[in-house]
Amino acid sequence: MPGPGAAELPSLVELAARVGAALRERGERVAVAESSAGGLVSAALLAVPGASAYFLGGAVVYSRRAGRNMLGVTAEDMAGMRAETEPYATFIAGRMRDRLHATWGIAESGAAGPMGSPYGDAPGHVCVAVVGASAAHVRTIETGDTNRAANMDVFARQLLLLFAEVLREPALRDG
Repeated sequence: MPGPGAAELPSLVELAARVGAALRERGERVAVAESSAGGLVSAALLAVPGASAYFLGGAVVYSRRAGRNMLGVTAEDMAGMRAETEPYATFIAGRMRDRLHATWGIAESGAAGPMGSPYGDAPGHVCVAVVGASAAHVRTIETGDTNRAANMDVFARQLLLLFAEVLREPALRDG
């Protein structure tokens, strides 16, 4: 699904403030797994005053070795699945949620660029996922951009935008 470019999205700071306020109001906590956003999501959430009320931790899981050592991802876990897909983003979000005993796990996995990924995904491809107690919300975004830094920013915003939507909509709430 094509996604809005950076100009059409709220700022990272604004999205993090929305998410932080909603989590504080609900008394809920989040754990974050990032790859191609490189820690921008965690940094944005932590930049909000009072983040310790809702932020449990985050990891930049940029390699199989990181997934194995930081999240305990096994070859069996990865059977039939690869990074940069909706199932993988959902799996990693759920794994972070479970490992940190959070209300929510959020994750992204994509190809920031300037080249495509070894899996054949074009630069600007990302899957973002939000996992609660009984439901997962996931979306795929294609920016069509090869600019690595711009894609990292859009990927982080897209993940926080999805999370803000889930937290805001009664029909999507889960916790």
